[in-house]
Order: sequence, then C-alpha cells, then structure tokens
Amino acid sequence: MISIILAGGRSLRFGRSKALETIGGKSLIKWVIDRLTPLSKEIIIVTAQRDCFARLTANICPTSKMIADIYPGKGSLGGIYTGLTVAGQNSQAVIVGCDMPFLNPALLDYMTQFSPVVDVVVPQIGEWVEPLCAVYSKNCLVPIHTLLEHNELRINQLFNMVRVRYIKEDEISKFDPEHLSFLNINTESDLARARKLAAERGWLPG
Repeated sequence: MISIILAGGRSLRFGRSKALETIGGKSLIKWVIDRLTPLSKEIIIVTAQRDCFARLTANICPTSKMIADIYPGKGSLGGIYTGLTVAGQNSQAVIVGCDMPFLNPALLDYMTQFSPVVDVVVPQIGEWVEPLCAVYSKNCLVPIHTLLEHNELRINQLFNMVRVRYIKEDEISKFDPEHLSFLNINTESDLARARKLAAERGWLPG
C-alpha cells in the first residue's frame, strides 16, 4: 500500500508552514512519515509550496518522493487528485495530512482491508468525517477531476459520487480509543497540546 501526505496547504490559521513545526525536535511531517512507514514501502509528499521543497527534503525518508501539486490552489481535493495520479500501479492509497502526528498505524491498516471493494474508506464519528485520514482508490480520479473543473472543492461532494465505506466510532475506538489520529495542528494551542501529549506519553524521540 502506498501512502500520500498532503503538504500543500497555505496554513492560514497557523501563519507559517506547519510541516516544519516540531514536537520534541522532530518535524510534524517526519512524525507523519514515521507513522506511515510500517504500512508503506513508498510515501509521496504532495505540495504546492515550491519554496518548501528544499526545506522539506531534510525531513523525508529515503523511500519518499516529493511531487508538485497539479492543481495548486485547489485545496485538499487537488492534492488527493495529484497523489492518486502519480501513484503508479497502486490502485489504492492511504492519504493523510502533514499535520497529524499521532496517526494510528493499526487503524489505518484496518481501513486498508476494505479498500479493494470500495472507492473510499473514511472515518466517521457522528456527522463528522475525516477525509484526510482515509484510503482512496484511483476510481476517484474521474469524479475528482469533474469536481475540480467545476471549482467544487468540498471533499464531501466526492463521497456522493463514489462507493464509500465509513469506519464508525466503535471501530475506530478499538484501535485509537482517544481518537488522537485526528488531532490536526491548525493553531499554536493545537501544537502546544500535541507537545504536551507527546511528553506525557513518552513519545518524544530519544
């Protein structure tokens, strides 16, 4: 299974590139890579921020490659399209954001088990859905392209056009009872919380 990290956002709420912020001296994107490595032999990083390429290079693993966003300015949907387009022979891919340091590999592995028979596997808690901790099939490329051409950037619209397997809260909780996989770093307070959690749980690099 290939993994794709979306690192193309403008980080408007954060004010600077989130991917390079650190927890315990390790960048957010490296936290994400380390969580994905048990699942994937290849990791693709999609970014529209060309000036970040050199800065990110020092934080990626040898099996990673960085790709320029085909649809810059089209949000996460454009990044998903780019990642799936360059995924080679891989029919499905785990797709996550670059600001999710506590992804649960066991949960992601569980989700991949459903991917051969649907187009998207995505967590859902109540009415809330996390589209950037999900598994997408290349069957999504045509409907995503249609949405992008119409400047419809809401990922939820894609879910109305493809076969979706929603991973419900009870399933999520078996692997990630505190739902820390979905902790996004969007603000300074989010980053402070993540640093505190990592310190309390003993997750900081040695």
